Amino acid sequence: MGGVGDDEPASKRKKLSSEELSHLSNSSTLKEPIVGSSRDLMARPLQSEGGEEVVGSKGVIKKVEFVRIIEKALYSLGYIKSGAHLEEESGIALHSSIVNVFMQQILEGDLDESVVTLHNIGLTDEMAIKSACFLILEQKFFEFLDEEKVMDALNTLRTEISPLCISHSRVRELSLFLVSPSHCFSVQSPKQATSRPRSRSKLLEELQKLLPPTVMIPERRLEHLVEQALVLQRDACMFHNSSDKEMSLYADHQCARDQIPSSALQILQAHTDEVWFLQFSHNGKYLASSSNDCSAIIWEVDANGVSLKHKLSGHLKPISSVSWGPDDHQLLTCGVEEVVRRWDVSSGECLHVYEKAGLGMVSCGWSPDGKWIFSGVNDRSISMWELDGKEVECWKGHRTLKIFDLEITSDGKQIVSIYSETAISLLDREAKVERFIEEDQTITSFSLSRDNRFLLVNLLNQEIHLWDIEGDLKLVSKYKGHKRTRFIIRSCFGGLEQAFIASGSEDSLVYIWHRGTGELVEALPGHSGAVNCVSWNPANPHMLASASDDRTIWVWGLNNLSAKRKDTH
Repeated sequence: MGGVGDDEPASKRKKLSSEELSHLSNSSTLKEPIVGSSRDLMARPLQSEGGEEVVGSKGVIKKVEFVRIIEKALYSLGYIKSGAHLEEESGIALHSSIVNVFMQQILEGDLDESVVTLHNIGLTDEMAIKSACFLILEQKFFEFLDEEKVMDALNTLRTEISPLCISHSRVRELSLFLVSPSHCFSVQSPKQATSRPRSRSKLLEELQKLLPPTVMIPERRLEHLVEQALVLQRDACMFHNSSDKEMSLYADHQCARDQIPSSALQILQAHTDEVWFLQFSHNGKYLASSSNDCSAIIWEVDANGVSLKHKLSGHLKPISSVSWGPDDHQLLTCGVEEVVRRWDVSSGECLHVYEKAGLGMVSCGWSPDGKWIFSGVNDRSISMWELDGKEVECWKGHRTLKIFDLEITSDGKQIVSIYSETAISLLDREAKVERFIEEDQTITSFSLSRDNRFLLVNLLNQEIHLWDIEGDLKLVSKYKGHKRTRFIIRSCFGGLEQAFIASGSEDSLVYIWHRGTGELVEALPGHSGAVNCVSWNPANPHMLASASDDRTIWVWGLNNLSAKRKDTH
């Protein structure tokens, strides 16, 4: 896989004729025209390749690699003279002469010669060589068609491309272009960035992805390394909860604790009994809460705080949960083993009541397009309804009666629900296949992440488990510290990029953990009863709400000494 090198400084090596090469391939600025055939150029190791010379305090950065990456970055940024000067002064070449020849041949259209040069570079991966040849010859094929040289294109396909045995489906596709050459200008190909034959500079970019990085350093490699370092610092920061634009290269990243919403900004007191559930709308402009007082409330969120918009009455039993429509224009509320009601958010009007004779609803949710709603029923089934109340599908299984959680993934393909006391079902609606998360303890509630990749599972043993449900089911992390002995306690994802986990607790505290490390960040006091549910504003990482048996909802924000706490009755 190794590359080749040059003993000559940059000023002594040949100049590439295309200005395009200096910006794309970032090769050195060479001053003499290339003479002779590439067959006479053989691979030689870089002068310092394999040496022990390193830079940095840890002794893990090889000097040659470090300098070459800097050279590559200089050329990428358009600093052509600076890049060439660094090559000359350091004596470390960005590319060897034979690689420079190869790149120039590609850009000038000497495609047959470039295939020969490719074999002389010194690559050991035969598949990489074949794949690169395929791309070059495909370019040759399309250029012939572009010049209306159909027989030359046919000969290239038969005698050069097909024998490589790289992609039979692609070869068949190319043969269609021979039948109708104009077809190649209207059909997109996975290997072509445009509908016409790719530009030669684009071809060089594609080839770069196939060749070892020691031969041709990947585009924007330095930027990638720097971004990777910043992301690692951000992910390791316990309190990072603000825009990445605030990160700097001048110092290691570290946020202060004041980025976490830990100050009580408002106490909402419109419910007359225990508040069991609450959830922010997708756009963060509303908050819905439900209570043991058989009512639900829609709260409006604006720059001045949170204010009551509508109090929704009509349920005859306590309301166990709410669910926002995809566009936040409608809201579902579910009574405990009663009915599901659909409300208009703007007017507060009840638009429809969903019920089944002799049965009660225990959970509710929306399809991603807002055309159907889902409800868990106390006969251990899940029903799908049209908005007008027509039941269109029903899934039956061994599901428990007491758990009210139901989630639908944003693509509408999976329904997540409780299957048994210790198992969660992930039902694929289209494939009719169920997968199961198995726990050793009784499951009390769960929550789905915004990207549908993770599931947060609350357990009877006072633990919260984070599961990766993309692909194979995998337990990722555990969060401990909150109290749960008698009631259903709910947790949620939240903060910037959902980097935190928040949970209610029976000790009247709101707990916040760092999702990646599992470390406890905050335990917020204030409530005088068990905290049943928490919700983090998806549009504002600095706003968190908690619902409690003390009949109040607390709105938490950043610790601003100039802000006064407001009580809303």
